Amino acid sequence: QVQLQESGPGLVKSSQTLSLTCTISGGSFTTDYYYWSWIRQPPGKGLEWLGAIYNDGSTYYSPSLKSHTSISRDTSKTQFSLQLTSVTPEDTAVYYCARYDWSRGYDSWGQGTQVTVSS
Repeated sequence: QVQLQESGPGLVKSSQTLSLTCTISGGSFTTDYYYWSWIRQPPGKGLEWLGAIYNDGSTYYSPSLKSHTSISRDTSKTQFSLQLTSVTPEDTAVYYCARYDWSRGYDSWGQGTQVTVSS
């Protein structure tokens, strides 16, 4: 059974870059056909999809955040990462990594990590 775990700093200053990593155990980038995704939930708001990376390395981003979002992967470490540049306090949220399958939807989630952007 695949497990996902987010890691990264809990506090980032405005205008800096937020960097998070998701470590996958029990799964593979190259043999499993999933979209490995980043999703966040700001306080008091709903879930917001940020982007995803597919098993062939293709990346997909939310149109509203595409200009300052980057997702990459390290197949040797079975990790994928999120970078969000020029953050503001509005980027404060719980950030989740998750696995998406076309037939099952989001079937695996990390526990989430709180990131606070200070002004």
